[in-house]
Amino acid sequence: MFEAVLFDLDGTLADTAPDLGGTVNMLLREEGRPERELALLRPYVSQGVRGMLKAGFGIDAKHPDYERLADRFLAIYADRLCAETRLFEGIPELLVYLERAGLGWGIVTNKRQRFTDPLVELLSLAGRTNCVVSGDTTPEPKPSPLPILHACQLLRCTPDRAIYVGDDIRDIQAGRAAGCMTVAVSYGYLGDGGSLESWGADLIIDHPAELESFLLKRAPPK
Repeated sequence: MFEAVLFDLDGTLADTAPDLGGTVNMLLREEGRPERELALLRPYVSQGVRGMLKAGFGIDAKHPDYERLADRFLAIYADRLCAETRLFEGIPELLVYLERAGLGWGIVTNKRQRFTDPLVELLSLAGRTNCVVSGDTTPEPKPSPLPILHACQLLRCTPDRAIYVGDDIRDIQAGRAAGCMTVAVSYGYLGDGGSLESWGADLIIDHPAELESFLLKRAPPK
């Protein structure tokens, strides 16, 4: 019997690619460089600023311009957190199901708290979610299991009674290490972790409604 469902944010609950990709393109314009197509940027969204600068500028954290560009990227993004970001199709209905079924749900993301909290508020989820754990809430972000374990403590749920849902291999690694059932979503950004089937998730879904169906089959009889 499951008692809680925990979600990654970017690429799992919400499609944040338009705003993050737009931020990259604004920065590229400032730097006198050509913009990139959103389709080329989407796979890097779940990797945060590191992934976005890699996709846009082809640099990593060792590059001498990285810190300057990262700071400017975050400054731009702070002003457009939810200009085009929306919940993925099927997520609103899934959350309603969880709430009606009496299952707790929360968010565990590597996004920094100063961006997570206002975005959750702008998406009208702040008054509904049972917990929000950001990338700087615990000493280590995912793929460490610490953020998920912390969320389970907040929900008063043992990890074996929780499901962690994500769109990046680091999500599945973190969920497995925490002792949760893991669900990978094929509609997300998927990143650079190889084929989705190789991640070791317990379940792969193409649409949030599939998770509702999975839970309905395991619901206790009334």
